[in-house]
Amino acid sequence: MAVYFDHRIKAPDSSGVTVLISWHSSLCVLAVGSVNASTGGCVDLYLQQGEHVELCHVERGFSPSLLQWHPTKPLLAVGWETGETLLMSHPSGEHTPLPANTHTACITVLEWSSNGSRLVTGDQAGVMAVWRLDARGKLQGSPLIKHDYSKPLTCCIVRPAPPAEDVAMLARAAVSGDENALDMFNWKKSNRGTGFALGSQEGLAFFISTADGSVYSVDEQAHSVALLSVESAVQKMWYSKRRAVLAVVTDSLLLSQFNLGPDRFAQEISKVKLSGRGVQHADIVWTENGLLITASGEQHIRLWDVEHDDHYALSLDESLGFEKGELLNCVSFCTFRQVLAAGTSRGRVALWHMVTVNDQKEDTKTQWKLQTPAEVEGNISQLQWGSSSHLLAVCSSSCVVILSEHVMCSHYNQQMAAVQLTPTQLSLANFNTNTHITFQTDTHIRAVQVTKDMVAVWNGKCVTVYEPSGQTLHSTGSFQCESPALAVHEENIYTVEPNRVQIRTPKGTVKQLLVFSEVEGNPTLLCVCGSYLAVGTDTSHVRVFDLTRREAKPLGITKNLAELIPDLGALRSVKCNASGSQLSVLITQVNGRPDNKVFFYDIELDTLSYFDFFRGRPASSLTQSEDSQSRCEGELAARCPVSQFWDENEPRLFVCEAFSVNSDIQSSSQSQTEKEDVLVVTFFVTQEHGVLLQDSQPKPATLFSLLALDTPYYYYICKLGEGGEQGEVSTHAAAPQVPSPPQMVVRRALRDFVGLESCEKQTRDAMLNFSFYLTIGDMDEAFKAIKLIKSEAVWENMARMCVKSRRLDVARVCLGNMGNARAARALRDAEKEPEVEAQVAVLATQLGMLKDAERLYKSCGRFDLLNKFYQAAGQWQQAVETAESHDRIHLRTTYYSYAKHLEAMGDKNLALVYFEKSDTHRFEVPRMLMDDNVSLEIYINKMKDKDLYKWWGHYLESQSDMEAALHYYDFAQDYLSQVRVHCYLGNIQKASEIANETGNRAASYHVARQYEGQDEISQSVHFYTRAQAYNNAIRLCKENNLDEQLMNLALLSNPEDMMDTAMYYEEKATHMDRAVMLYHKAGHVSKALELAFATEQFGALQLIAEDLNETSDPALLARCSDFFIKHSQYQKAVELLVAAKKYNEALQLCLDQSLTINEDLAESLTVPRDSTHLSETGRKELLEKIADCCMRQGNYHLATKKYTQAGNKIKAMRALLKSGDTEKIVFFAGVSRQKEIYVMAANYLQSLDWRNDPEIIKNIIGFYTKGRALDLLAGFYEACAEVEIDDYQNYEKAYGALTEACKCLTKAKSGDEADSRLLILTHRLSLVKKFIQAQRLHEEDTVEALRMCESLLDEKDLDTAVRVGDVYGFLVEHYCQQGNFQQAWSKLEDLRSARPNINMSLYVSQSSLEALQNAAGIRPVYGDTSNKYAADEDEVEEDEDINH
Repeated sequence: MAVYFDHRIKAPDSSGVTVLISWHSSLCVLAVGSVNASTGGCVDLYLQQGEHVELCHVERGFSPSLLQWHPTKPLLAVGWETGETLLMSHPSGEHTPLPANTHTACITVLEWSSNGSRLVTGDQAGVMAVWRLDARGKLQGSPLIKHDYSKPLTCCIVRPAPPAEDVAMLARAAVSGDENALDMFNWKKSNRGTGFALGSQEGLAFFISTADGSVYSVDEQAHSVALLSVESAVQKMWYSKRRAVLAVVTDSLLLSQFNLGPDRFAQEISKVKLSGRGVQHADIVWTENGLLITASGEQHIRLWDVEHDDHYALSLDESLGFEKGELLNCVSFCTFRQVLAAGTSRGRVALWHMVTVNDQKEDTKTQWKLQTPAEVEGNISQLQWGSSSHLLAVCSSSCVVILSEHVMCSHYNQQMAAVQLTPTQLSLANFNTNTHITFQTDTHIRAVQVTKDMVAVWNGKCVTVYEPSGQTLHSTGSFQCESPALAVHEENIYTVEPNRVQIRTPKGTVKQLLVFSEVEGNPTLLCVCGSYLAVGTDTSHVRVFDLTRREAKPLGITKNLAELIPDLGALRSVKCNASGSQLSVLITQVNGRPDNKVFFYDIELDTLSYFDFFRGRPASSLTQSEDSQSRCEGELAARCPVSQFWDENEPRLFVCEAFSVNSDIQSSSQSQTEKEDVLVVTFFVTQEHGVLLQDSQPKPATLFSLLALDTPYYYYICKLGEGGEQGEVSTHAAAPQVPSPPQMVVRRALRDFVGLESCEKQTRDAMLNFSFYLTIGDMDEAFKAIKLIKSEAVWENMARMCVKSRRLDVARVCLGNMGNARAARALRDAEKEPEVEAQVAVLATQLGMLKDAERLYKSCGRFDLLNKFYQAAGQWQQAVETAESHDRIHLRTTYYSYAKHLEAMGDKNLALVYFEKSDTHRFEVPRMLMDDNVSLEIYINKMKDKDLYKWWGHYLESQSDMEAALHYYDFAQDYLSQVRVHCYLGNIQKASEIANETGNRAASYHVARQYEGQDEISQSVHFYTRAQAYNNAIRLCKENNLDEQLMNLALLSNPEDMMDTAMYYEEKATHMDRAVMLYHKAGHVSKALELAFATEQFGALQLIAEDLNETSDPALLARCSDFFIKHSQYQKAVELLVAAKKYNEALQLCLDQSLTINEDLAESLTVPRDSTHLSETGRKELLEKIADCCMRQGNYHLATKKYTQAGNKIKAMRALLKSGDTEKIVFFAGVSRQKEIYVMAANYLQSLDWRNDPEIIKNIIGFYTKGRALDLLAGFYEACAEVEIDDYQNYEKAYGALTEACKCLTKAKSGDEADSRLLILTHRLSLVKKFIQAQRLHEEDTVEALRMCESLLDEKDLDTAVRVGDVYGFLVEHYCQQGNFQQAWSKLEDLRSARPNINMSLYVSQSSLEALQNAAGIRPVYGDTSNKYAADEDEVEEDEDINH
């Protein structure tokens, strides 16, 4: 809570009515322009407390029109109504007029550039000039530009400059080694021409408007271009740098927005008419984030959010002290504090604080909170916030006042409390004598300190001491002192000055100095608790002094907390406990933000601990239970401490206020309940156990802040207008007729002392010890502390403590000592609940702590118990809301209970609603309204519910009102009741019509009974049939020999009736076919077959056999199969034999009758492995027979499957080979893993075109290898070598294949045949190798190559390894290349003589043959190609013979 000190400016006598006010943007200097009717106008400067700056005064014989401060320098631009413009500097008062004759009309535009190097002036004649100022603020000659727009100028704003290079960031990057940053600082290497802009660039471009609605853009080179035009004169302009949008407001309150392009082109994007009185009455303010605020002499302020296209209004609240009909004239917005100020017609300053909140959808919303107004004299016409955010200049019709915001001061000590009410008024409360007085001082109050015998007030410059005298105070002395901190203890007053603390007498005499070194800093914070003084300095040093002796004595050393606390910026608050052993500290971080921790410095141990409110836990939580720790994190997370106090007498007890802050932790920890804004958190702080959370509770909404902690009370400051409880203290004032301000300090008992406020000190100490030991979990010591206490109130209070600490074991002891058997029983019954919170909630309920019980139920999510709790407490609305949102399983029950409650309370109309919601209205409402038939009939007709119609019809029928009953039965569509009433009235024909039309079974049955009683059999059978009472219809048909209808009725009825009817037909020996069919339909197939065989009904047998399956009687199946065999229906006979488990007979029948075995039949013939009908051997034999049959029928795949199921994989493979399915053969061989099958698969693959399929070659090699058929694998490698030689003449690959073949034969088992084959293969390998060497040596050693070829030709069995034609072809090619055609021709002739039918073109290239032809002059005969092909085919057949 804050108060505003009002400082009226000390204006010279010559000044008149104030017309202009203007604060400097960074200095606390206010410029005021005034007009005196006799002397003219003047401009004066004032300081923050209204002091006039004598040198800064300028007078003219005419009125000033505009005031505009330089953005950084103490330089004021003043425009006059004659066109004169001057610059006045502060504090020297030096005047610098602008050159004359520049302006000849009233100055309407004064605007500085962003850095103040340019000044734009404009007048009512339309003349605009731009002036240059140097770095010292001196005017530089004539204007840079002068332009005449010929229209009055109305408004001007500077366009922000584009962002410049951040020199600090570039410097850091350069130091880190960034070459680009280094090059930017080196102009020789920079490719940017003129380099980069150092510092922030200045905006030199601006927009200026005229009275006809035109807006011009003036760039840095002073070129003016018409930008846009609106309908009337421009009153305000605002430019959004982020969106590049210019917003314009006219005198008629028309808001237009324009999108500005890079070529100074403006495109209108929106236009809207603002509400308000407009023209000269409107005061318009733009905020930095695009919020337009207007005050136009109405009872509310209008706000438009330009960027989000939203608008709303703010109005005054009479409950805060405003009057009805009060008008708002002017506005001013403080960006730093987010506070909007508005001046009213009754001399009040309304203040709204802007708060940004996030809703459940994470959307940001703005809320404005109206505060208590400040008051001045007269009608307020102008407002402006100062450079310091706590200064507000107010211009009214009678004076100019500077309002200085000051936090309301207060103090508590020795049962005395003082709270500031107004800048000069104090509220004093003495809780020892229960008295309250208000006291008016002669000066402003900036600080107050009290003891039981003294009140010290400081106004910033002087300390005045007062002593109580009866029901008032009188001054005992005062002394000059500009100390920023003040404290009192007994008869001593403690003040500070640089590097020391002064201990003074009430008269101001300095008794002692407490000196601090330069390193320790200047004392800024003083606090007295008990008999100890805590001092904090501006360098974050702290020290405690003992005041119990004649002179203050220091305890411990002066501690520098900056060494212990990282990121410490400054000390915010320093307090010591009652024994001087502990210091608590609140700090501000380096970045200026308050820290979320409370630090505790142990003076004796020289140690530091803390409690972190951001995480909701202390530095170490080893001393408290996990349950307590979890509650800490849940309740205290995401908070920041704002004030702190130690107990006045108990050194262990500490309390602080913690405000909620926005964070991710807050949203995750608060799942069910809304987080309290301010919590009052109490701790125990000891050397042994550290920081222990003792209690936390929300600050009462009607109270402003915590003032002190003095067991057994918290002391709170009340909000203005919400005084304390009546009767707590008596009120005294000097004039009884004048009502005094309300009591400003109230006290609330600590949780542990509710009901024990007036207990003696022994009980109070015992309760504190009990609470402490309970907090640390030492139950033995806790009970020792209270074992001598016999008061039931004390035990009840301790039981209440157990609710907070959740110690149910202790609560049971307390309840026992209280003798509260009901609560003990309820607590024992609650043990079945799994959640501890639910059990504690039961205890809280029994102790009357309903708010705590509600909170506990919510925290553990037991909304079912919370629902019951609300119902038991009579809070039905909360119970219904809880059921609707969280406990829907009990929703109808809750509705019903609420309805019963409302009925008991006599509210039948609302009870009807909740009976309907609970869906019990069909019987509860008639019961409730039974005594009021008229209301009941109206309700039934309104509801149009069939059940209610039916009930009402029954009621009317009981009253013998048959016509009305029929009417409501018709509404209810209760056809049985209609038929019953019609039959009662003797109108059976109408009853029959209703039964026929509706088909209602009950109605039809009733009509059938009526007709049967009248012996109308046909009608009775008809209605029995419609009622589906077939047994009654069958009974009547048999009794009356209606055999034709009997069959159809039996088929419609159940199996018992079918059997009964079949027996009836069988006994009569008529319609035997019907008897067979009915037996069959009834499920007695054996009886049906027996009767069908007996009566030779073959058609019926056919139908019955279709329903036979494996669950039927095997003998019956066999008998039916024989029947089908006799009648040549073999397929059906096989199916029946299979169903009868006679698999061999079924298979034999298939073989005998050549029936095709398909997949389904084969599966049905396959016996399962665990079957008891066949042994495993018999099962395999049957499977092989099935497979053999499939082989004969050519179904090889099915045969493979059955052979595999029989375990005969060899036969399965043979069947699969016959199918020719290569893919399945390869797969089967891979999964079978048998040597024989591998070899069979490889042999089969050799029969395919393996030469052109590498995958087949790979599989052949793999299968032979896995089958260990190395001799066959060697043969395959030989075949591969022959293919390489014959088809591709690739002897190197052939050599590799032959090498592999030799390896295989070497690994194979030895034998004469294998050895001879290996010798032959080795010889072939040597010949191939020799030919390959000759080919390779041809380039290096031609002679040796020719010799080797000649030696190869001498080999007798050369052709088995190397084709002769290839050797001769090699020689011919060589001689042709050498030009020795004669020798080449000779070798060609040798080849022809050795192989007469050989095709030369296969061995000699076409080019060599043509060269020979040209050299010899003849064309040689190359041989017949067809012979070659024949030879190749013979070779292939030979290979196949070898391999197989």
